Amino acid sequence: MEFYIGQLLYRYNCVVMPDFGAFLSHRKSAYIQKSSKTFYPPSKQISFNEQLSSNDGLLVSYIASYENKSYEKALEEVLIISKEWNKKIKSGNKLLIDSVGSLWVNKEGRIQFQPSNNLNFLPSSFGLSSFVSTPVNREIYKEEVEALEENIPFIITPELRKKQSYRSLTKYAAVVFLAFSTGLTAYHFYNQSLYNKAIVKQEAQILVSKNIQEATFFNTKPLELPVLELTVIKKNVGNHHIIAGAFRIKENADKKIEQLRSKGYNAAYLGMNDYGLHQVTYGSYEEPEEALLMLREVKEKESPDAWMLSVK
Repeated sequence: MEFYIGQLLYRYNCVVMPDFGAFLSHRKSAYIQKSSKTFYPPSKQISFNEQLSSNDGLLVSYIASYENKSYEKALEEVLIISKEWNKKIKSGNKLLIDSVGSLWVNKEGRIQFQPSNNLNFLPSSFGLSSFVSTPVNREIYKEEVEALEENIPFIITPELRKKQSYRSLTKYAAVVFLAFSTGLTAYHFYNQSLYNKAIVKQEAQILVSKNIQEATFFNTKPLELPVLELTVIKKNVGNHHIIAGAFRIKENADKKIEQLRSKGYNAAYLGMNDYGLHQVTYGSYEEPEEALLMLREVKEKESPDAWMLSVK
């Protein structure tokens, strides 16, 4: 079971273990731990929510497909494991899920979760690992240079330093004078260029005025274009869909969409699944947290059989 949960966390942000809880993930940006001077790449932060324990079909369907068995058989095995996990936690023992984290019950009777940092579930960070960067201490190098100057007095003497300072000042003066001369020359050319542009612009305006006076204009009535009316249908966006049902006949799916829209839902036709059934959604969302809140509301008010489908 740990293997299947870990595999699904690479592709989805929510993996529900029926009758146990949901493992959620959200993207965490790269950061630096100043105390240890360690750089960490972007990753997925794993959390656990025991309230989301209703079967959404994702984990069970994946196990049934991977082990080539029926959905009912896979669901039966998953529920047995969930029962064993709940029993182990409530008895005071710690449950360790490889590469995901560990769970236990605190003194208040609440389930606590500690994620494991051994595995990065963010595919875009594949091959990236943390590393330590030693800080550069420039003061040490400065002290070494000063000590080296004190040990070589016959090369770096005060008289030589004065000569070097005089030469440096001479170089700086020459550079300033050259920059000043260049600026004056550039300013002269710039003014001359502006003057030339003004002459050309004036001659062009005279030529245009002459051509306009010689031109013949025809009074034409502008064409009246027909008004084009477009009806824009806003489609559901997002990769997290709240499934209302799957129908063998397309007409039944259309009737379900009209029924849900009359109740105020943003229902839509999602398409056919791998089993040739036409899927209908209550709505689609970009953020998994928003989709989970909507799923909970639908289960309480509309249908307990609703479930969430997350796709790439």
